[in-house]
Amino acid sequence: MELILEQMPIVIRALNVGFIQTLKLFFVTLIGAFPLGLVIAFGSMSRFKPLSFVTKIIVWIIRGTPLMIQLLIIYYFPGLVLHTPIWGGGEGGRFLAAAVSFILNYACYFSEIYRGGIQGVPVGQEEAGLVLGMTRSQIFFKITLLQMIKRIVPPISNEIITLVKDTSLARIIALQEIIWAGQAFMKGSQGISGAIWPLFFTAVYYLIWNGILTMLLGRLEKKLDYFR
Repeated sequence: MELILEQMPIVIRALNVGFIQTLKLFFVTLIGAFPLGLVIAFGSMSRFKPLSFVTKIIVWIIRGTPLMIQLLIIYYFPGLVLHTPIWGGGEGGRFLAAAVSFILNYACYFSEIYRGGIQGVPVGQEEAGLVLGMTRSQIFFKITLLQMIKRIVPPISNEIITLVKDTSLARIIALQEIIWAGQAFMKGSQGISGAIWPLFFTAVYYLIWNGILTMLLGRLEKKLDYFR
């Protein structure tokens, strides 16, 4: 017990560094995946059949394969083919590869949520907009988009919460996120008690952050109740 108390400040500092990396990956993923997902959704709904077909194939592949495999392929495969690393070396290169993997993966999931939200808006509302003399872009931004946002908040919230936990997969390419930091300390510690307890602290970090996100997303959902 005394050993744990002595090591605790060191572990907390290491976990704080890892958690900052986790937050960076989380926010970069959302910033990239939200707009890319909308683009993919439009591609899958396109009346141009080749574009729609290719987009749906990409979504099928990304959603049908594990994110861990995608991380390994995106990080290692280009270097094997080109015989030179394209992501650069060190932590920055690993973070860039992880960010690209997460953005592409979550954009494909978001695209299906967007598509369901857009197609869930009654066609009669678009027809009413046309009768009122609105252009299709005005109908989309002033009618369809607002109602789509209300419909997609619950499923998007679930994906956001899942993303917090999925960031731990980045350790497969040695990105120093929070669980990587905990495991690194475990490997260097002595004794069974000293080897396991840092992982309990990583769970606390995830619980607190997910609790904050759940509260914020819940407030957002309540503010969108005006469509009921």
